[in-house]
Amino acid sequence: MSLLPIRVVEKPWGCDVLPAPFVAPDGQRIGEVWFEPPAELPDLLVKYIFASEKLSVQVHPSDAQTLAKGLGRQGKEECWLVVGAQQDARLGIGFREDLDPATMRKAALDGSIEDLLVWHKVSVGDFFYIPANTVHAIGAGVSVIEVQQNSDITYRLYDYGRPRQLHLDDGIAVARGEVYDLTQWHRQVPARGTVTLVKGPYFRLVRVDGMDPAAWREGFGAGPVLVAPMAGMVGAEGAPVAAGECALAPNVEAIAVGKDASALVIGALSR
Repeated sequence: MSLLPIRVVEKPWGCDVLPAPFVAPDGQRIGEVWFEPPAELPDLLVKYIFASEKLSVQVHPSDAQTLAKGLGRQGKEECWLVVGAQQDARLGIGFREDLDPATMRKAALDGSIEDLLVWHKVSVGDFFYIPANTVHAIGAGVSVIEVQQNSDITYRLYDYGRPRQLHLDDGIAVARGEVYDLTQWHRQVPARGTVTLVKGPYFRLVRVDGMDPAAWREGFGAGPVLVAPMAGMVGAEGAPVAAGECALAPNVEAIAVGKDASALVIGALSR
């Protein structure tokens, strides 16, 4: 077992008060906490995001699209589990109605794209899978744990007037101007119980609630996995892993989740 190195990232839209167990250093607004991907699972990235302001309206390409541009496998599918939400906190995902590329570009230029998004009101336990090509934005007052393909390609379509580069040509080329299918991609995760959240195509993700390991280990295979405790006592190869940490374990059999504990367990699928 090895704990993954942590990278704490300041952001102007970050928070100076973070949900437990995280603590922001005095005078710093922390927007992200990254767990550096290990060599054994280089294609997976786990991180926390803490937003006090809206993040940019953005979109990510697929593997097929980045391969076609000669960029290698740099597609990005991701998912969010809400771990903190202020009153009326929202996530913007997909559009109110289908948009063609010209309409989307015009809306990105004049700022109306913000209002064309559907802003889903969220609370702790809301889970959303974000396929590549889905236009999305994290709203103010939301904290999530994000599991994603390890890619740094983000195309910003709109940034509320902030002085950052936009990527309209690349972004419009890959964005789907579609309504987000809540019935397929969203669920409310109950406070207790083991729940399989993602079965592929790029990773498997299970929220494990301390119980018989046989109930959740099936489907992970024999390879290495990541474990990110949410609460209580979690172990990997007999060593403790605390909430707010993420550890690499050689396989799911090496992970133990206490009776009153919960954790996310993440495994890669071949691509």
